[in-house]
Amino acid sequence: MAEKKISPDKSQDVWKDTGENVEFATLELTRKDQKAAQEGIQDFADRSQSIIRSMRIREPEANLRVAIGFSSKAWDYLFPKANKPKELIDFEGVKGPKYSMPSSEGDIFLHIRANTEAVVYEVTTQFMLFLRDFTKVVNETHGFRYLEGRAIIGFIDGTEVPQVEDIAPYALIGDEDPEFINGSYAFAQKWHHDMDYWNKLNTTTQDKAIGREKFSDLELPDEEKFKNAHNVTSNTSVNGVEQKIVRMNVPYSDPANNDTGTYFIAYSRYWHVIQGMLQQMVDQNDFLLTFSTLLTGQTFFIPSRPLLGKIADGDLN
Repeated sequence: MAEKKISPDKSQDVWKDTGENVEFATLELTRKDQKAAQEGIQDFADRSQSIIRSMRIREPEANLRVAIGFSSKAWDYLFPKANKPKELIDFEGVKGPKYSMPSSEGDIFLHIRANTEAVVYEVTTQFMLFLRDFTKVVNETHGFRYLEGRAIIGFIDGTEVPQVEDIAPYALIGDEDPEFINGSYAFAQKWHHDMDYWNKLNTTTQDKAIGREKFSDLELPDEEKFKNAHNVTSNTSVNGVEQKIVRMNVPYSDPANNDTGTYFIAYSRYWHVIQGMLQQMVDQNDFLLTFSTLLTGQTFFIPSRPLLGKIADGDLN
């Protein structure tokens, strides 16, 4: 049997393209009527792709990007007779000596981004026409592109993420799980920051806390970084080989209420790579955790577009 090859053109939008305006929505299945939910998700799997194609025709300059995912519990409920991706499990949180990262509820995950808020609004609104009858919203967060593509704490985001041309082997499941090839594992996590604390730190301290120069984005020499600098604790290796993922730190804010933070979204070929990074961050007391509160955290599987087609046809039930 011929080996299956990764094909980025068959994947959903699991690339680093933050967009000017971003919608993250996590939904929970009501679990009132399993058959109705299964039929509803088939309809949504079909209609969602039509909505995306239509919007790209209507607003071609908006650069619409969408990823739709399912948690482990959702997969078991919606597709009880189907096989499951090898590494799809429920995130149960991670604990370190001082800090921890909690898990949160969530069955269906939507990551929608575009250059205009109107497009994000319209796509989300149309999606919910097909989801609202059998789901409820447990978290909705509106993100935005900050100045110069920086995270809300002022540093350039995603410098270490591989170029788009090189990212597929890190982002997409391959022939190690051929039934789910071109899918991806996603981890969604919402952080609230104490921005007053952070902004009172001088720039030199902030540089050492992140491990890079804030203005130029140049990486600091190792001896100048704090031992728990963010780019130290979040850099994971296996047998000396650095493990890369697609990561985006999307700012969100309700400034009048002093509610500001980061929505962290990661896509990876392997869930265990993300899990290892999270565990290392708490084990090494990542500096970001000193002024942040973790609000959510859950793992999702992002099916390939052909697999979404099978869901639409009812082939997974």
